[in-house]
Amino acid sequence: MLSYLLLSVPRLLSRGTDGQRLQKITMEFFKNELYHIYNRGNNRQKIFFKPDNYIYFLKKVRRYLLPYCDILSYSLMPNHFHFLIHSDERTIINKTIRFQPKNVLSEGIRVLLSSYTQAINKQNQTSGSLFQQNTKAQPIVMGSRNYDITVFHYIHQNPYRANLVLRMEDWEYSSFADYCGKRNGSLCNRELAIKLLGLNMKTFYEDSYKAIGIDDINYIL
Repeated sequence: MLSYLLLSVPRLLSRGTDGQRLQKITMEFFKNELYHIYNRGNNRQKIFFKPDNYIYFLKKVRRYLLPYCDILSYSLMPNHFHFLIHSDERTIINKTIRFQPKNVLSEGIRVLLSSYTQAINKQNQTSGSLFQQNTKAQPIVMGSRNYDITVFHYIHQNPYRANLVLRMEDWEYSSFADYCGKRNGSLCNRELAIKLLGLNMKTFYEDSYKAIGIDDINYIL
């Protein structure tokens, strides 16, 4: 876990309306790049407590992230989440918030996690941080040692590797079901993923289950 490239600037904290300390996430994104975005529960605690929580989180992803990037794959796990996104001209835009320029995707991530945290705290009658302070945005060079395809498959393998399901397509909260034809979701840009990653859909299912080496995993985290 020490091999990731952290894109956040030095940590800045502010106090939210619910009294909890919220991170001001600032990330730098470049056009036409791939990024592995992920975070986990504070102290590895759960972030999803019932099925409705997963659905609610994805609705917020659609509202706060999807307008600013293309999502290629995702997986929501009980105590963490992964997204592989592709940046474009929408991603690099800055907007002024409280007299300061903010990247729209970075701000979208902040609002997503902040608002979701408030909802979970209300649901569970708790308070305080839900997520670790720094969301990671690991740049993945397209075509470099196939790390782009590796992170794509790694994201889908998460629930399978964690023994949450016997088959990856049985995990409802990842995009694998969309790619293997079991579901026709609209959150991911499948055509773009196939084009950018060179996915062979004839062998996609078999390729998805191939083991990923620990060195490759350390690189993409």
